[in-house]
Amino acid sequence: MPFLTDDQEKIDASGALLLETGEIYFGRGCGAQGTAIAEVCFNTAITGYQEILTDPSYAAQTVVFTFPHVGNVGANADDHEESSPQASRAARGAIFRGSITPPSNWRAVDHFDAWLRKKGIVGLSGIDTRAITRRIRTSGMVNGIVVHIAPDETVSVAELREKLSGFEGIVGADLAKEVGPLARYGHAEQNWKWGEGFTPLSESKYHVVVLDFGVKKNILRNLSEVGARCTVLPGNATAEDVLALNPDGIVLSNGPGDPAATGVYAVPEIKKLIAADLPILGICLGHQLLALALGAKTMKMPQGHHGANHPVKDFETGKVEIVSMNHGFTVDPDTLPEGVEQSHVSLFDGTNSGLKVAGKPIISVQHHPEASPGPQDSFYLFARFAGLLDAHKSKETA
Repeated sequence: MPFLTDDQEKIDASGALLLETGEIYFGRGCGAQGTAIAEVCFNTAITGYQEILTDPSYAAQTVVFTFPHVGNVGANADDHEESSPQASRAARGAIFRGSITPPSNWRAVDHFDAWLRKKGIVGLSGIDTRAITRRIRTSGMVNGIVVHIAPDETVSVAELREKLSGFEGIVGADLAKEVGPLARYGHAEQNWKWGEGFTPLSESKYHVVVLDFGVKKNILRNLSEVGARCTVLPGNATAEDVLALNPDGIVLSNGPGDPAATGVYAVPEIKKLIAADLPILGICLGHQLLALALGAKTMKMPQGHHGANHPVKDFETGKVEIVSMNHGFTVDPDTLPEGVEQSHVSLFDGTNSGLKVAGKPIISVQHHPEASPGPQDSFYLFARFAGLLDAHKSKETA
């Protein structure tokens, strides 16, 4: 299973990563055999590898895990974060420092390597993930091709370079349509509880419509935790589709890709929803789309934010929370129009992490409040949204 370099040298390895800037790393292939062409980013979380790789926000990306060990938790069906059948996998590739170890956890059902194969995620281990991370930190995210070859296969570096050259990258890409649902569906399942698992919502207090650009299951579960029964619509649904369901509020979900590209069809509809004066909560891509609809602009970040140790300050309370983040684009705070204020900010680099609108029941965050790195530092945002729903319902009945 050799790789053939440009000068015809044979490298005995079962896997490799080639970056568009020319660097190549040889290692051990794992997971699915084949190639994965994607933008390469790094994630600093030390746990949650299965949730990360099934987060639809990672569509068209290969994730470099900075924590050197992987596999001890194994894999199971409960830790999947994708909601739509067409988002059965999110990330295209995964890169690890160490070899995947056997599971040693009571919740494990699959060996992680077997799970990667089932999900079609091409993996690579045994390379210096610190070097790749430093490369991204100094020069920005870069496109790359990960390959895991069969024992009897020979692959030339020139062939990999040619394949990679056809990848146009994420800027200008509307990836939400690839991971969002094709049809409407309902959700009323609460968070996992010890001894009970995921419990159904027995009695709902609110009806919320979620525009799904690649929603994570835990967002829907945390909405149910505050009493919201969710009707989930595809991200390209119209404002008329949403309002016909007579919701108490609207959630604009997370998702992958360039917000400006998804915004071509989403922003005009979000503007109509803003005019309807219903409570709105935007999360991640939904936050960016909301900002575009309000008149702000978004921009690509050099390395993005990917991890579960990001400190964010909430201006309303003055508290600092430790949050999970996964985004490569950000809202430019210098473009916020009058009446739109920053509600949260990243304490790593000062980038925008939240918005609120004066005189309207609208809030949004760039980070993922449904994730649990704090472990529950950001769950209050769902309660804050529920407060907006309560105020709206009280106004309607007054």
